[in-house]
Amino acid sequence: MTHRIVMLGAPGAGKGTQAVRLAEHFQIPTISTGQLFRQHIRAGTELGELAAKYINGGNLVPDDITIRMVRERLARGDVDNGFILDGFPRTVAQAEALDEMLGEDGISEVVELWVDAEEVIPRLLNRAATESRSDDTAEVIRQRIKVYREMTRPLHEYYISQGILREVNAVGEIEQITDRILAELDR
Repeated sequence: MTHRIVMLGAPGAGKGTQAVRLAEHFQIPTISTGQLFRQHIRAGTELGELAAKYINGGNLVPDDITIRMVRERLARGDVDNGFILDGFPRTVAQAEALDEMLGEDGISEVVELWVDAEEVIPRLLNRAATESRSDDTAEVIRQRIKVYREMTRPLHEYYISQGILREVNAVGEIEQITDRILAELDR
């Protein structure tokens, strides 16, 4: 089976960590919009400069900018046997754009990682300290969680209606969470 997986979950739920583990398991690339944003920002591209204004304020990058970056990345040949999207889509409009990009070979599974908000903030503060991520300050974390709840949660219903959503408890050891995800994908 060709896995074209979307990872969903609040900031700090472990999407990036689990996306990398699943990519290794299935031997497919991970496409992280966070990494795409940081690469474009470092390179000083037009898209990167636009994205930086939103990211530095703790807001989601507008759909048109994000969609352009993802479309460019999905055009590479390394995704022919599948991929894992981490951080995209975040809105129903982005999900619809993704469906249009992929055509009949749409998303095969959506993994939504569930974690309590009280666990998310310490995870993100720890990540900020260990990875020197200036975007993970306490103020920005609170804003990101608020934005996630307001804008991203409708994706849950969107993907339920397509019958491809797999909900996974994301509390516990990394290996346990990976095992839960793989069990859901095998259903």
